Amino acid sequence: MKISKRGRSRLRRFIYMMTMSMVGNNPEFKAMHAYNVQMKKMKKMRSLMKLCGKLARILVGMARSNEAYNPTKTMPLQLAA
Repeated sequence: MKISKRGRSRLRRFIYMMTMSMVGNNPEFKAMHAYNVQMKKMKKMRSLMKLCGKLARILVGMARSNEAYNPTKTMPLQLAA
């Protein structure tokens, strides 16, 4: 039995790879991942999947508003304080 996934598989793979890179190199995504794992007690993979969705929403917002990446818009309020 094959499990169906939603969306394009290559796009999902690219977003996952981008998220892995962002968690490793971007301080905001690194902090959000650490917060999810340590404070919210999420498993690491679930945190990565949540950040994949966040990255996809950020990319869509950047494309719609024609703006560059702004880290102050990325951070949730509880982490920014």
